[in-house]
Amino acid sequence: MIAAQEELDWQCYRLYGLLPPGTDAAAVECAAPPEVGLGERAFEIVLARRVASGGETTTWFERHGSTPITEIPAHWPEDYRQVVARRIELIERDRNIGLIERPEYKRRWNTPAWDDLERAALRDWLLDRLEAPQLWPADADRPAQLTTVNRLADAVRTDAGFLHIAGLYAGHADFDLIQVVAELVAGESVPFLPVLRYTDTGLRKRAQWEDTWALQRREDSGEQVGRIPVPPKYQSKDFLKADFWRLRGGLDVPKERWIGYPGCERGADTSLPIAWAGWNPLQQATALAAYTLEMKEKEGWEPARLQPLLAGLLELVPWLEQWHNEIDPVYGERMGTYYRGFVNEEARALGFTLDDLRGWRPAAVAGKRGRKARA
Repeated sequence: MIAAQEELDWQCYRLYGLLPPGTDAAAVECAAPPEVGLGERAFEIVLARRVASGGETTTWFERHGSTPITEIPAHWPEDYRQVVARRIELIERDRNIGLIERPEYKRRWNTPAWDDLERAALRDWLLDRLEAPQLWPADADRPAQLTTVNRLADAVRTDAGFLHIAGLYAGHADFDLIQVVAELVAGESVPFLPVLRYTDTGLRKRAQWEDTWALQRREDSGEQVGRIPVPPKYQSKDFLKADFWRLRGGLDVPKERWIGYPGCERGADTSLPIAWAGWNPLQQATALAAYTLEMKEKEGWEPARLQPLLAGLLELVPWLEQWHNEIDPVYGERMGTYYRGFVNEEARALGFTLDDLRGWRPAAVAGKRGRKARA
């Protein structure tokens, strides 16, 4: 492939008229090149010679794990050796070719190690299996429900294919299934509330995005709102974890597989509650509302523990009103309107205002143990 890429490069130089006038294609191209290794391309030989003479410094060879050579490989057929010699001559004396036959413009061919590629493939297979439709029903007969990492692991415990691939991924047969599933979910999930995703700078940007969405909704309803400002892009420093930044990016586009509900773990199962990120806002709200009522009525959670769950529902209400406010054929209600009323009533019953919900913050993390008190 390296040799084929070289032939394509030099064919393109000829087709784009970059070679000196009168240059014969056969002089710098080879119909059947031998295998070419990293470090053996014409530009790399030129670069290695310059490094050897002290005329240039580079980390090219170290970075790509190749060995610098200053002579054309003797094991190549003579005709190809002559082709590479003429390429080297052109690189050294022709301005156009010397400019483009540089590391900055050449294919790197530094592919990841096979073990890394294999592990990534195994990981993707397992993640796809954990998103299997039967694990995340959301229809009239089986409404969407939050599950937990432990329950998700139990759901695949009898899946022979999953267990086989999980063993390869873990590297040993006696792996802990819950630990494997928890690791997979943790790397592909994002918390349900903005305050659990963003730093202070990110929260300020989020507020600007919400203002823009509000103006867009007013404009969509026919109101004249004037020029709508473009909110700023996010940066890595705006997210609390690198994984959140990896999954969301500068425009905060959700690419996660699951929504996490940290701090909302039930008593008997302390693993992370999760929802499938592929559900639409109405399905998410259905699952979260059911979980909220279950924790309130069956587990007896106090208002402070229910507050973030209601805050999560309140986050969904604008999207429910935007996308799901036609008369629902199953419930016979406008679900955006219904859930706004649900949040209002539940909050009032627990002694909260909507501003209380919006202002919820997780409990401050205690300081590190062992820190000496100041004298």
